[in-house]
Amino acid sequence: MAVPVRPTIGVMNEMTAAVLEEFGKLPALHTIPAPELGTGEVLVDVVAAPVLPYAAEVFRGERNSLLTLPVVPGTGAIGRVRATGPDATRLTAGDWVLCDPAIRSRDDALNPDITLQGLTARGDGGLLLQRRFGHGAFAEQLLVPTENAIPLGRLDPAEAGRWSALTVCLVPYGGLLAADLRAGETVLVSGATGHFGSAAVAVALAMGAACVVAPGRDEAALADLERRFGARVRPVRLTGDDDTGRLRRAAPGPIDVVLDLLPPSAGTAPVRTAAMAVREQGRIVLMGGVGEDLALPYRWLMRNGITLRGQWLCPRTAPASLIALARAGLLDLGGFTVTEFPLADLADAVGHAATAPRRFALTVVRP
Repeated sequence: MAVPVRPTIGVMNEMTAAVLEEFGKLPALHTIPAPELGTGEVLVDVVAAPVLPYAAEVFRGERNSLLTLPVVPGTGAIGRVRATGPDATRLTAGDWVLCDPAIRSRDDALNPDITLQGLTARGDGGLLLQRRFGHGAFAEQLLVPTENAIPLGRLDPAEAGRWSALTVCLVPYGGLLAADLRAGETVLVSGATGHFGSAAVAVALAMGAACVVAPGRDEAALADLERRFGARVRPVRLTGDDDTGRLRRAAPGPIDVVLDLLPPSAGTAPVRTAAMAVREQGRIVLMGGVGEDLALPYRWLMRNGITLRGQWLCPRTAPASLIALARAGLLDLGGFTVTEFPLADLADAVGHAATAPRRFALTVVRP
């Protein structure tokens, strides 16, 4: 005997969505079938969905994203629960949730396949996940696995766009969790003046870092970080002259953790410069987009007991604990500037995201 799903606000047969039909073109609005809810799933009414600064590159095919076309793009969202499957026991109609876009297969807990909803996949298994969860958040409704709908608590609808900053902060938060960052430690964020790197500075401080060393070449951006966070941030302008030494000297003590979030255009030189500044027994986490091989000295790694690891995205438990940091006021989402567009103006939103300041700035669509 089938167990009925628990409808909450009523069923929509159709919805408006932005559909990417081929690379090289922007997504266009279409009326498509609304998602059909199944066991282990939650149907969410999308209220705010962030637009990545490099969304235009994805749509042009320049990022080589693994996407099964046609697809509704859009990675992560803030929304309200419309309906849940029969195995949900806590979520109810109207609950505010963060939709975590990192969707994992459930049939291999140690090595799950992953698709980043509305953006890309990790290998063939991730592409298989897109058969069910390929469509992203640039639509009126979004279907996610139950565990990907993370309760937010009460929320002012006007603030939904600002809370979508959590989707940006989740990336560096995953890296800092991988580094096992502890309160009182010193962190070096390589790429601190970028979209994800600047968020990493805020998240590291929220987690209790005593100091964040912030290298970069943009003096205005470095000064802005210092203005926002005060003496706990130590900006260092990279010049190519003993940069590793100057990074070490800028810190109040040994650098415990290096988190790299540099984009593909950066190359390996600044990654190596930052990594070599870490202390003996220190930890290095690579999360950026640099495509070239990174040369680090074998003997230096071995003799100094350096931990080097890569990290893509964040663990399943990360969204809930990040929300707790924001609810406690430790992570101040009020520092993000939000520019909102209706879904019908997605082209304008994509253009704005590409040209707006990358630090603490959000471009959001509201379906």
